Amino acid sequence: MARKHEKLRVWQSAMDLVVATYEETNAFPKFELYGLAQQMRRAAISVPSNIAEGYGRNSDLEFLRFLHIARGSLFELETQIKIAARLGYIRPEELLCLNERVFAQLAALLHRVQSETPRKASGVKRPASSE
Repeated sequence: MARKHEKLRVWQSAMDLVVATYEETNAFPKFELYGLAQQMRRAAISVPSNIAEGYGRNSDLEFLRFLHIARGSLFELETQIKIAARLGYIRPEELLCLNERVFAQLAALLHRVQSETPRKASGVKRPASSE
């Protein structure tokens, strides 16, 4: 049975970003296993994890807080992708494209939740799968 946060497009895209990050970092030099590769993996994992955790909270303000944390992790990962590209470890196009897709979807969800937050106090529910 899928949880409601799993129906969010942004969560699904963030999961795709995690998989792609793991695939790309598998080819890193061995000495980077506990360096840049691990940092990239942690940043990528943080995005869908924070979306899920925020969704599971009882407060829309908490949900927004976790969505902002996820956005910060996207910025972190983008920087790390660019570092890996400068070091010649990866071709960054695919990861940057996925990162940008998640960023856009997350921005749309943030906007939607922020704009609906006053109405939510009167019982309006979170979007189930529209963002």
